[in-house]
This record gives sequence, C-alpha cells and structure tokens, in this order.
Amino acid sequence: MHSQDSASRLNAVLASLEIGVVILDRDFRVEVWNQFMENHSQIASNDIVGTLLFVHFRELQSTWLKRKCEPVFALAAPVFIIWEQHPYLFKFEASRPVTSDSDFMYQNVTITPMLDEHGKVSKLCLMIYDVTDQALAKMRIENLNQRLKTISRVDGLTGLYNRRYWQERFDREFKLSKRNQSTHSLLMLDIDHFKSVNDNYGHQTGDEVIRHLATVIAKATRETDVAGRYGGEEFVILLPDTKLASAYTVAERIRTYVEQSVIEYESNELKYTCSVGLAEISADYLRPNLWIEAADQALYLAKTSGRNCIKSALDLPA
Repeated sequence: MHSQDSASRLNAVLASLEIGVVILDRDFRVEVWNQFMENHSQIASNDIVGTLLFVHFRELQSTWLKRKCEPVFALAAPVFIIWEQHPYLFKFEASRPVTSDSDFMYQNVTITPMLDEHGKVSKLCLMIYDVTDQALAKMRIENLNQRLKTISRVDGLTGLYNRRYWQERFDREFKLSKRNQSTHSLLMLDIDHFKSVNDNYGHQTGDEVIRHLATVIAKATRETDVAGRYGGEEFVILLPDTKLASAYTVAERIRTYVEQSVIEYESNELKYTCSVGLAEISADYLRPNLWIEAADQALYLAKTSGRNCIKSALDLPA
C-alpha cells in the first residue's frame, strides 16, 4: 500500500509540472510520459510507455539524439540543449497558437542520468522546457537592434550608407590600404543642374531623381564596394583593390546609364545627367581627407568642363 501511495504521489507531481518529463531506458523505450507531454503531443501515456520513442516521432533525428545522450550514459554527466542550438526536440505547437508569433514551441532540454542500485546509468530523464516567450522576446530585441543599427548606418532616402558611417568605413579602408600597399579608387558623383530639377518639378521629383541615381550606383557596384550619399545630390563610392582605369569603367557605366534614363514621377517625365570625379589612392595623400579633396577637385573640374563627363585627379593642373 505504501508503494502504491508513493507512486500516486509521484504521478500527481509529474502531472502538475509545467515542464515535459520523459524517462527512457538505454534502448530509448519510454518509461514515463507525463501530463505535459500528453497534452502537447496528443499521445496518451498508456499508448507510448513501453514503446520506442522514435516510432512515434519520425521527425526526431535518432542519430543526433543518441549522440547527444552518449556522454550521459558514459560519464553520468547531464547534457543541456538550448533553443539557440536546436529550436526544439519535439515539434509541438506553440502553447498559445492563436496569439503566438511562432508556429512551434521553442524548447530548452536537460538530459540527466538515472543510476541503478549498482551506480550505473540505466535510464535517462529528459526535461522539456517551453521557452517560446523568452525565445521570441530575445529575437524581437535582436531584430530591433539590427534595425537600429541599419538606421544608424543607412541614408533613409537612398538606402545607401549615410555620410557618417561611410566616412568611418572610408577612414578604415584608407588605413588598411596604406598598410597593405593596396590600390583603391574613389568616385565622387553629383547630379547636374539639380537645383533646376527642384525649382521646375518640385522637391519630391528631386528626391525621385536622387533615388534613381542611388539605384544605378547600387546596381553598378560590387558587394565589396562602399557607396554612400555624401550630402544633398552628391554621392561617393570607394572601390577597393581597383585601379584608376577600372574605376573609370565603373564611372562611365553609371554616367551612360543615367544619361539614357527617363525619370517618370507622377505627371512628370524628365532626363538628367551626372558628373564624376575620380582619384586613385596615392602616397601623397597622407590623410583620408586629402584623398577626398582630390576626388572633389576632379568632380569640380568635370562640372566646369561642361558636366555629364568624368575627370580624374590626373587631369588637375599641377
């Protein structure tokens, strides 16, 4: 009678737990399947106890789970599986499927050894913790932090880097280039007669022209290139490991595409052009700003030479 009372009390405790409790023998046959597991698996204890766990959960990776359990059997040491490593052990629906942002229950799992009277590990106890709320909260915070990081780096109108973050990247690449003796090139672009666009068509159309040039730049550059909006209608592109001749090819591709484009916005239809200044890094540029100034002077020369053209620092008067 005393043994029956103890078993009843144990079953009552297991049923009241807000975690899943599963006890397996060395062959992974189920010996205990508590109420939590019944509720979330829709498998009654009477139907699973005495059977192999993997028969009921085909999606459960048996090889992976057995490997995880090896140190528990061999060393009598517990093993912990957190949701960041493996989102779940048993694919259960989220506890609140209607209001939850997840289709499944995120789980942390603890696997502990159970010793027999000889001190040998004869069974395993799996404890399944529902951590869906914590997991979703952490992911929301991480997503928010990522969005804030993006906002701090990206120009809202164009999607390219803003001037502050572009300058940080430029300064870092300048130092690396000096250290590694690598050849980088810098482009500065400016929309021709942009004030006339704003005056004649309005600032919203002007914004559309800026966005169009940003899109052209994004398509013409590589992932390793660093493009940004420098201010107003002016853009900058750092081309790592690129000599002046190759940079000129990129600039001409952008200039030609812009010249051939027609911007349609609301009832407006217009064409525009851009001017480009180039500067390859030089030993004469002791500071990053000297390199920028060289490209800026080349851009000014392009503007004063009739616009819609490309000039480099080599074209500047000595």
